[in-house]
Amino acid sequence: MLADLTAGAVQDAEARASERPLAAVERAALVRPAARDALAFLTPADRVKIIAEVKRASPSRGDLAAIPDPALQARLYEQGGASAISVLTEGRRFKGSLADLEAVSAAVEVPVLRKDFIATDYQVLEARAAGADLVLLIVAALEQDVLIRLHALTCELGMTALVETHSADEVARAADVGATLVGVNARDLSTFALDRDLFGRLADRIPSDAIKIAESSVLTPADVAHYRAAGADAVLIGEALVTGDPVATLTAFLEAGS
Repeated sequence: MLADLTAGAVQDAEARASERPLAAVERAALVRPAARDALAFLTPADRVKIIAEVKRASPSRGDLAAIPDPALQARLYEQGGASAISVLTEGRRFKGSLADLEAVSAAVEVPVLRKDFIATDYQVLEARAAGADLVLLIVAALEQDVLIRLHALTCELGMTALVETHSADEVARAADVGATLVGVNARDLSTFALDRDLFGRLADRIPSDAIKIAESSVLTPADVAHYRAAGADAVLIGEALVTGDPVATLTAFLEAGS
């Protein structure tokens, strides 16, 4: 599944590149205002930080919410206390777009993450051109030399990479590239099975100077408290926020992560 999702995302990027060449995207990326400092917003504090996700659908859950106005959704997240906004830009299975990312980036003051299956320089550059402050790099989807290159390009553009892992070996690979944001996804993107305790088993392996982010399997305040107790500095939440009242849900989640 992960290989198919990544291949599809790369194919879609290649189609966009036929209309907007790499040089044009690079120029657009370089003239953007400086990226927001994601580390400043996500640095550990006395309570958990939340990355709130604009997410219409997923391969595992199908359609979740229409979200006709992603900018409004993001402003509600910011109002509710989110420290960053994640925007799904993959169109085939998640029904997102770069237009969503641009709209959200223009609407909020907190950092914005482009969440997609990124495997090429072009995708990193178009993320910055669309206003992203962070990009997702999934270790399981990338050879180490590609991970190193994309991480370096992300930093060169002034953005921050959220380097996503699913195993001890992948955490070690993230550490080797100097990742400052390391995520542990409870969802195995090969099988889509969930393991909420995976973060707790891997947290101590994440370098002490990196911000630790728990991803997936967050539906209730108890889930947030579980991840906080296991050492999470931040949690990334999608489904629970798009299927309910985002402000009220965020308030409850932040209280649980105190």
